[in-house]
Amino acid sequence: MTRTESDDRLLRLSLVAVWLVTAIVSIVELNGQSRQVLAQAGIASPPWLVQWLIVGGAAADLAVGLALWLRPGRASYAAALALMLVMTLVATVLQPTLWLHPLGPLLKNLPIAALLWHLYRRATP
Repeated sequence: MTRTESDDRLLRLSLVAVWLVTAIVSIVELNGQSRQVLAQAGIASPPWLVQWLIVGGAAADLAVGLALWLRPGRASYAAALALMLVMTLVATVLQPTLWLHPLGPLLKNLPIAALLWHLYRRATP
């Protein structure tokens, strides 16, 4: 494995960690922070919808994390980028102030997008 391949593998695995841990934390915090984030965006009821949104988002994160881990390639990088863009747009519409949050919950998506684009371009078609 060349140094560039090793570097790309490290980048990919760091993204795998982001998606898989996000999926796990979303479920662990199902009745805590996950609901609180939606409530702050004005989505607090009906309870079944809130739970469906959290579990659905966690399932999407899990699917992307597993795809990046087990089936790296252009398709998984494109899927990850698309999911991230959709979630970023939805979060921006629901809570635009997240762009100003000191921990950067939306701002962090810019370097993630750059990493995904880099990996996408380097992957064989």
